[in-house]
Amino acid sequence: MIVLAPIGPVPSDLLSWLAERLEEAFGRRVVVAETLPLPATGYDPRRRQYRGDALIGVLRTLPYPTAERILGLTDADCYAPGLNFIFGQATADGREAFVALSRLRQSFYNLPEDPTLFRRRALTEAVHELGHTWGLPHCPDPHCVMHFSNTLHDTDVKGADFCLRCRRRLSRGRSNTSL
Repeated sequence: MIVLAPIGPVPSDLLSWLAERLEEAFGRRVVVAETLPLPATGYDPRRRQYRGDALIGVLRTLPYPTAERILGLTDADCYAPGLNFIFGQATADGREAFVALSRLRQSFYNLPEDPTLFRRRALTEAVHELGHTWGLPHCPDPHCVMHFSNTLHDTDVKGADFCLRCRRRLSRGRSNTSL
């Protein structure tokens, strides 16, 4: 089971849409958790961003002992040390990951909203971060979902599908876990 956990306000229609797509992508049941508060201690007022590790910490406190993976979604802008921003973060070979949605929106860049493009980006980053939890590293194939996104253009180019090599690695990694 994968738990989809909103951290702060996240549109419910996006949560249900992503839950369906993630069930298809990973062959796992996806449940949506109650909304969690953004961690006040993780906010950097100088940067006006949240630290990614603080969000991972919040996800670790969720009472889902049987959850195979926990994916947080937040509309907050996030960063990690040494990076100006992040689209998401994961615990490698762990169970927690999250996606920061704010920079996936066209409006962040003062452009008209495009709901279809936004959903595609959110799905791409969700699959990417969950891939890391199953031990997948970044992939050199720019069309593979596991390719590193340094820019939004990278996310748009790669899409939400695994390349053959990463799909095989994922199958081997998931065969060691229960369905």
